[in-house]
Amino acid sequence: MKVRKDDTVLVVRGKDRGKRGKVHRLLLKHERVLVEGVNITKRHVRPRPGVLQAGIVERETPLPLANVILICPKCDKPVRVGFKFLEDGKKVRVCRSCHETID
Repeated sequence: MKVRKDDTVLVVRGKDRGKRGKVHRLLLKHERVLVEGVNITKRHVRPRPGVLQAGIVERETPLPLANVILICPKCDKPVRVGFKFLEDGKKVRVCRSCHETID
């Protein structure tokens, strides 16, 4: 995977274009990603005794994986991701801009 949990990503398409956020969760089956503070929607929630109070709740909804791009922690730019094998055979992600390992 090019994007993993706790990576910082930039939204490149949609109503929240230009926002940065941390990946909270990956939904691989649906090819979607949940980013903190991005794609907020309002939901009407029923009361549940001891758990939730009824009302309108704002929550984050998943974005398509193609709508986000990884931010390189070294050069702090949105970059494409490449892969490389280390001498011990481990596969790591590599920034295509500054050629530094991301993992």
